[in-house]
Amino acid sequence: MKYIIAIIKPFKLEQVREALGALGIQGITVTEVKGHGRQKGHTEFYRGAEYAVSFVPKVKIEVALENTLADRAVEAIQIAAQTGQIGDGKIFVLPLELAVRVRTGETGANAL
Repeated sequence: MKYIIAIIKPFKLEQVREALGALGIQGITVTEVKGHGRQKGHTEFYRGAEYAVSFVPKVKIEVALENTLADRAVEAIQIAAQTGQIGDGKIFVLPLELAVRVRTGETGANAL
């Protein structure tokens, strides 16, 4: 099993959700987060005053899935989230040792 974490621009969330759904991936977790990468934030103007925004709003998507779907899921996220601009995000893939469905006690891929 694999655990995929993707950090993307917030307005791309719906497209990514639809792309994952098209692969048959049903369960995702979404968290609103803030951070910065190479861009280290940006400056904005508000009521004529310039101020620095150190952390940029992003969305973190977490998905647990079977190994067979991992490559296709990464590709789907990348295509759906890409704008070609700086700050499009990152995708991380980690091994997932165990998954347990709390309600039934099912484990492994059956718990997904």
